[in-house]
Amino acid sequence: MFEVLVYVYENYWQGDACPELHQLSRKLTAVGFEAEEIQAALVWLNGLNIAAQNTQAGLPASTVVASEISTAPAPSGFVTQSTGSLRVYSVAEQDHLGAQALGFVSFLESSGVLPSHMREIVIDRAMAAPGEPLTLDDLKIIVLMVYWSFGEEPDALVLDELCDDTEFRVAH
Repeated sequence: MFEVLVYVYENYWQGDACPELHQLSRKLTAVGFEAEEIQAALVWLNGLNIAAQNTQAGLPASTVVASEISTAPAPSGFVTQSTGSLRVYSVAEQDHLGAQALGFVSFLESSGVLPSHMREIVIDRAMAAPGEPLTLDDLKIIVLMVYWSFGEEPDALVLDELCDDTEFRVAH
């Protein structure tokens, strides 16, 4: 499934350029992906599209400054996360994601590059992905796809972290 997602990201890097799911299925078949991989990826992408659309519809028109603490409900019932809030992961999330993936999500969030609404979609889509625990490389693909679904490209340093093969990294 993840090979299909990488192909979609690389070839339709502007999310709005991606064809409808049934057309995408035909294109992926023509490229040579297996039917099971395509089906799993399309189900996963459909869930991503639904989550992104629901989140974008519920986000306030103006973003809240990070130093503000706001508990006022946003338009569709969303509550803006305060700076002092803490995300507690369920046992199922901890088991499925594993310590390495949860640590990476925490790193992205504390670095200010993964807002809380996008973090929740990353967690949701990670829970919908196969593999237990989820590998860090697979999580990075999920993070890229969440950015893609919002029509955003992460800045160069984040993109480098998401695309870099850490296996051959040498500490200085």
